[in-house]
Amino acid sequence: MTLSYVVSGFAVGLLVGLTGVGGGSLMTPLLTLLFGINPTVAVGTDLAFASITKSAGTLAHRIRNTVHWDVVLRLCLGALPAAVVATLGLKYFGALDKHIGQIIRYAIAFSVLLTVIAIIFRGRMVAWMNAHPDRQLHGRKQAIATIIAGAVIGILVTISSIGAGAIGATILVLLYPNLKPAEVAGTDIAYAVPLTAIAALGHWWLGSINWALLFTLLIGSVPGITLGSLVARSVPEKFLRGLLATTLTGVAAKLVL
Repeated sequence: MTLSYVVSGFAVGLLVGLTGVGGGSLMTPLLTLLFGINPTVAVGTDLAFASITKSAGTLAHRIRNTVHWDVVLRLCLGALPAAVVATLGLKYFGALDKHIGQIIRYAIAFSVLLTVIAIIFRGRMVAWMNAHPDRQLHGRKQAIATIIAGAVIGILVTISSIGAGAIGATILVLLYPNLKPAEVAGTDIAYAVPLTAIAALGHWWLGSINWALLFTLLIGSVPGITLGSLVARSVPEKFLRGLLATTLTGVAAKLVL
């Protein structure tokens, strides 16, 4: 079983390196569906996994000066309190309760579908925003919208471990269309670090992190991400994203049914 976890970590890491899509939308359903891990434990373990892997990514983007810290602050103002509230909600209703686990399965499926929408329609949404500059938010309205978006993502991430990747990046592009792709990626990863860390601490408090599982996933994912990043340019992005969107749609359907 340990070898299966290592291989799964490698496979998810490879896809993340190839597509740039957050590992939560891949790892959490995999743990739930393939290995029968309790949904809450799968979420908690993946959050700890994400907080570790994204920390390295943030450091790299900081060195390249591709993080907009003012945007990170706005997102965190909404996301971090929301993560705490979501954790308290899980504690109150019973994080490891069977019925709550089923609700979390649905939350994971919902988040996966949002990720699919972000993957498929992100280009069209960006084109629409660029064609309608009068619809773009600025100043106070932009700041408030960013905080609200952060709060929504904070709840999604804490409950399902999904949302800080493709969904967060798409929201950033819509709210800040002038950001360069590298700046979107850097800012998205930077705010995800404290968010996943707070959410992971909450799940540690709830007792829903499998540390042995986390360690074996990391063993596989680190070389997987590295390899995927190295060969990403040689694989057609459109093909990869289409394959990923199809796979995730099937995963969401399986989680619901």
